[in-house]
Amino acid sequence: MKTSELMSRRDWLAGAAAIACGATVQPARANTAKSVKVKSVAAVVSIYEPKTHADVLVGKILQGWKQDGGTGPALTLSSLYVDQISDRDLSRQMAAKYNVPIFDTIEKAVTAGMDRIPVDGVISIGEHGDYPVNFKGQQLYPRRRFFKEITDTFQKYHRVVPVFNDKHPGPVWTDAKWMYDRAQEMKVPFMAGSSLPLTYRKPELDLPLGSEIEAAVGIGYSNLDRYGFHALECYQCLVERRRGAESGVEWVQYLEGDSMWNVLDEGLVSQNVFNAALAAVPKVRQGDVRDDPDAGLFLFRYNDGFLGALFMLQSVNRTSVALKLKGQAKPVATQFEERTEPAHPHFAYLLKGIERMIHTGRPSYPVERTILTSGILDRALTSRFQDGKKLKTPELAIRYQPVDYPHAPQPDLSSNPSQPLVK
Repeated sequence: MKTSELMSRRDWLAGAAAIACGATVQPARANTAKSVKVKSVAAVVSIYEPKTHADVLVGKILQGWKQDGGTGPALTLSSLYVDQISDRDLSRQMAAKYNVPIFDTIEKAVTAGMDRIPVDGVISIGEHGDYPVNFKGQQLYPRRRFFKEITDTFQKYHRVVPVFNDKHPGPVWTDAKWMYDRAQEMKVPFMAGSSLPLTYRKPELDLPLGSEIEAAVGIGYSNLDRYGFHALECYQCLVERRRGAESGVEWVQYLEGDSMWNVLDEGLVSQNVFNAALAAVPKVRQGDVRDDPDAGLFLFRYNDGFLGALFMLQSVNRTSVALKLKGQAKPVATQFEERTEPAHPHFAYLLKGIERMIHTGRPSYPVERTILTSGILDRALTSRFQDGKKLKTPELAIRYQPVDYPHAPQPDLSSNPSQPLVK
């Protein structure tokens, strides 16, 4: 679609000039409760249909946190690139309503059709759409291609701005590592990840940094690639808070059938901690969980000796993590909620983290967490197609220091994004 189909070039250039000069502007819908300088973003998305990630992230910039026309982030959408247009496409309708130009290349979106980069950040959403699936079950979303074209544009126009990559970079490990290395080399403020580490927890579980965690078990559900990533992010956002911080993963293995349940029977993984995690999620199939024919286990050992265990079950329909803490007799467990109303609110808390990065120029939490979970997932899926072989993973010796970034409902969605968030 050409820009001229959506708005006049004169109107667009006038708006772009105001944004480029750092003006405080009011988007088409009501802005934040406090008067702050609005930052502009370009969005690069695979597909923009109702309830896709593009809808529940970009839609909140256009329509407010609840996508009801009310208060929203201190961000304005300056430009949009859509990789695939479907019969259910929302992008044209939304672009026309909010005077946002759609461009036919990523470079044009990042430059907003100009000869420089006027935007303050880029949101890259390579999720949903018609893309091939490889033999390991990984849907080959164009996340590396998106990131390459975004950063190629940075190089061409000699300006770097923060980039958020929805979900896991890659999803193939070599692509994820390439993206991380390029961000490091070019000094791109880079964030990525799932919305679930920032969602509501049921019951509330707020684990202090430096906690003495003796064991942890996670439970995930549905597709091993798409939802396995969410479950690993939930698991990692808690176990990274153990004493000593994070030094990466030594090996990864995928188990199924009797071999996965043997880790409980032989005591390698605590049955009590597993039971606590299982009790925290709703069931969709009655009977013994061991009768689940499609269950699988991601088993991995961290470099500090801590054992990771994530059970992917098709007899449940939510994600949970249980922890055995030193000095406490009973495990603690929580479910990571996936509310749909109003407008998938956990994505509002993810967008709050993105907003903060674009305003401060610094990631709200380390991208290394997501790079590590991406690697664990890729290696687990590789092990699955190598008959459960235990794979040594020196490439996952990823060190980072976690930060105390809050989850829902603690961040004030109306607060000044440039100010620190406190619990």
